[in-house]
Amino acid sequence: MSSRKSDSRERMVLSAAALLREYGASATSVDHVLAHSGAPRGSVYHHFPGGRAQLIDEAVALAGDFITGLIDAAMQADDPVEAVDAFFALWRDRLVESGFRAGCPIVAVAVETNDDAPQLARSAAAVFARWQEALAALLVRHGLAEERSLRLGAFIIAAVEGAVIMCRAERSTAPIEAAAAEIHNLLIYALRDRPGTGSGPRPKA
Repeated sequence: MSSRKSDSRERMVLSAAALLREYGASATSVDHVLAHSGAPRGSVYHHFPGGRAQLIDEAVALAGDFITGLIDAAMQADDPVEAVDAFFALWRDRLVESGFRAGCPIVAVAVETNDDAPQLARSAAAVFARWQEALAALLVRHGLAEERSLRLGAFIIAAVEGAVIMCRAERSTAPIEAAAAEIHNLLIYALRDRPGTGSGPRPKA
């Protein structure tokens, strides 16, 4: 089997994820994925017997894993505030590098009605839950109660995703920079009473 044929499945999933980021779920058709990936048409139902819904679902899983890896990398910082700052910076850099074209593929799936493929919404919800839990685990590790940490994790994800949408609309990093500064200050105040905190980072003006 040629390398072109052997990697067609991976190329199709990668292309679907890229198209979701830029064009949304409804525009990510099988034809669009084939054109973007260069995969042979006959490979679609060979690799994805569930059709477009399976292809999109696997693209959501791939994108979720990738961004979870980015979160995990950011979470390696010794200070949780610096870690969350780095998470916002990653999204800001992705926006700038793509010319404000690349959003979040998980949001692209979550905001569109998929009555014919309800599993897509469930998959998106599961990815958001993983991100929330990763952020919450960081905050728990640094002394916050689990319930508060889960709320803050959800709030951070909501702030990032909302800011990304606004940045794309405005073609500016101002929304994500504003959200990052407010989350930075919120975490400073939430974490300031931890034992052994010391002076720590200071709120941003």
